[in-house]
Order: sequence, then structure tokens, then C-alpha cells
Amino acid sequence: MMTSSPSACIELKPGTHVAKVVLMPGDPLRAKFVAEHYLENPVLFNDVRNMLGYTGTFEGKEVSVMGSGMGIPSFTLYAQELFRFFGVEAIIRIGSAGGISDDLHVRDLVIAMASSTNSTMVTSYDLPGILAPAASYDLLKEAVKAAEEIGVNPRVGTVYSSDFFYHPDKNVNLKAKALGHLAVEMESAGLYLTAAAEGKKALALFQISDHVFTGEALSAAERQDGFHEMMEVALKTAIRAKI
Repeated sequence: MMTSSPSACIELKPGTHVAKVVLMPGDPLRAKFVAEHYLENPVLFNDVRNMLGYTGTFEGKEVSVMGSGMGIPSFTLYAQELFRFFGVEAIIRIGSAGGISDDLHVRDLVIAMASSTNSTMVTSYDLPGILAPAASYDLLKEAVKAAEEIGVNPRVGTVYSSDFFYHPDKNVNLKAKALGHLAVEMESAGLYLTAAAEGKKALALFQISDHVFTGEALSAAERQDGFHEMMEVALKTAIRAKI
């Protein structure tokens, strides 16, 4: 029997727990890959709805990794419950994104300093005006440092976080590009808003899986099991997080 939980979506297996810092890919199989290839002694703590979550150690420090599903509603459901019910202090998103900047190519690493969005979630907080979804600077600084240490030149800037994978406005990506956005994805604004509301820390890292305008693209297998630079940067950031 699993341990009872106030969460609707996460049930800790007996004797397991979640670390203070959690890496969150959308794909639960990417979470499994990170656990099996990077963590020492990974232990499965959740498999409800096959949303796999593991806790282990990296360079002697405890880290968890768990899938989130696609899109802001799915991501924020898990993120909020991890923050609120399981003692998590920081979440680092590790995902793929579509490049829109002319300077980006597949496999490039993007660190989202801020996230524009068309999600109505941004209007749901009791603030006169619009709450700006932004990263936690201390995590961002550590991620840039970690990337440079392994010889990766990250692009740091704003991404566009959309509720649409297939947007009805055919020119939306051109508009986002013209306003200086680096890439388009579907989760970071929700993560940043949730972390702000819960008083926690958050960062979103992306490797470019395809380019909207050039047609460059990686296969599904390459997206699931690749992106090693992003995973290593995220793990180094996680163990250096000041929480």
C-alpha cells in the first residue's frame, strides 16, 4: 500500500521522499533516463499515471527528477503539489523548445531569464497589472556558470510560453521573434508564476529540438535520450542551489 498523500497525482512509495530540488522534464521517460544515467542509487518515489519520479544523489548531493506532462496546466499541477505538499524548494525545468531566433540551432542550450505567455494564468493573481514570469536569479547565475564550466555557451533571454502547440495565428512566431524571444515552448511561464505564488525558486532550461523557420529538427528518440549538456547543467545547478 502506498503512503497516503494530500496530492491527487503523487503518491510516495513506502520509505521514499522527494529532494528539496527537483528536475522536471515533460516526458516521464526522460526523467527515467536522467535517473538511470546520472543519479547514484535512484529510487522510484512515484509512478501514478506513469508520471515517473526518482530520488538519488549527484556528486554526493540529493536530487529528484520527475516528469510533468506537456503544457502549463499539467506542469503546474505537479509543480504546485511538489512545492506545497512535499517540501520542494526549487524546480528546474529541463525541456525541449522550438528555436525562433536566427542565431539558434538544434541542440543549442537556452536559459529562460523570463517567459512571455498567452496563458490566462498570468491574469489570475491579485495584482493590479500583469505579473511577470521570471526565473530565480541565483539559479540562473549558477546555470550559466555550470554551462561555461563544461564548455557550453548558453543563450540567456526571454522565451514565449504558449498554450497552443498549433496556434491559430500563423504569424505568432514571427511576432515573438520580432520582440526578441529566443524560442517557443509550453511550460516555463507556468513554472515561474507558480514558484512566485508559492515563495519558491524556479529555472527553465531548454535545448533546441527544432527550428521553426529553418526546418532543422531532431528525432523523438534524440529528444528523449539526448540533451546531455542540458541535463548536466541542470544537475550541477541543482546541487549548488542555495535553499
